[in-house]
Amino acid sequence: MLLKNLVYIGSVAALPWSSSWSSLLQDDDSVRTIDVGDGQLRQVTEYDKLKLRRRGINFFDVTDVLFFRSEEDPVVADYNYPMQMHQRDTVHGVLDKIDKESMYADLSKLTSFYTRYYKSAEGVKSADWVLSRITNITNGLEKDLVQIEQVSHKGWDQYSIVVRFKGTSLPDNIVVIGSHHDSINLLLPSVLPAPGADDNGSGTTTVLEALRVYVEYYIKQNQRPMNTIEFHFYSAEEGGLLGSLDVFTRYARDQKKVVAMLQQDMTGYVRDPAKEHVGLVTDHTTPKLNNFLKLVMNEFLSIPYVETECGYACSDHGSAVKNGFPAAFVIESDFKKTNRYIHSTMDTLDRLSLDHMAEHAKLVLGTVIELGQWLGF
Repeated sequence: MLLKNLVYIGSVAALPWSSSWSSLLQDDDSVRTIDVGDGQLRQVTEYDKLKLRRRGINFFDVTDVLFFRSEEDPVVADYNYPMQMHQRDTVHGVLDKIDKESMYADLSKLTSFYTRYYKSAEGVKSADWVLSRITNITNGLEKDLVQIEQVSHKGWDQYSIVVRFKGTSLPDNIVVIGSHHDSINLLLPSVLPAPGADDNGSGTTTVLEALRVYVEYYIKQNQRPMNTIEFHFYSAEEGGLLGSLDVFTRYARDQKKVVAMLQQDMTGYVRDPAKEHVGLVTDHTTPKLNNFLKLVMNEFLSIPYVETECGYACSDHGSAVKNGFPAAFVIESDFKKTNRYIHSTMDTLDRLSLDHMAEHAKLVLGTVIELGQWLGF
């Protein structure tokens, strides 16, 4: 894999370099503060961060949220979740509306950007496309039905996006579905292509399709959630969960009440089709929420789940937990069997299964419809 990445350097010189691209090649010796889960903060450079990622070490970049951070993370709030499925017929009624051709078109577009690296001009263009796709999906809805928020961040131009359906009965209860839309090539992130089909084009596509079905066959059928439902598309996950940490730190500062967060990151790779499954991450997540998701998966998915672990700060659900919000993460498989081509030029669409991504879309729809109508928080 490394050799194939290195071979690509030969074609880089032929690229039409612009001032924006060349500026990305300048050394960045700014000092960042990261949290690697050992109870202490470390001072590192951007290059140090890259070296850690190459070694498989995940972290929060907390540089820009230190003003709100205390020495200890808050205790995660405790809520009650359904013990059985109460919206079974409604959910089953929309699952067959999942359109794999639509998913293919979305993922093709996401992977057509040279990179979605959060510090690049292409990363801004890809965010613009995600925003335009969301705008198209929600076109025709009244303003009181949906709000689309473009979240700008300090220090980089690629933005995050929040799509909000305000609850009719308990709008202060917020259910979040998350994914990150940036990508990275860990060899030379400012130079080499990063198609990011699985990481995290697949998760972004999964959430976009669930959003499309939710709008078309739920909201437009004059059904509205009792609790607030939000679909999040985060920037800069690959830089240390920067976008989601910024979003959830703001939510904590504003004393918002996130009752559940489900992350979708890498939803398309199947190493062994004969033993296809999804992976329920059990470390650094919320047990009660995980138990609810087991019910959702048993009822609505056509493949089983296995419990797995992915380590500290492995995706954006960690930003929710770090701010005291209950969160869960369901990934494409047992973590040891996930896509080994990520963070390289080889993370391409042809390696993924749209059928598998559709299973994750079922999970999202089951979660938002069940929790959207749950009054037991």
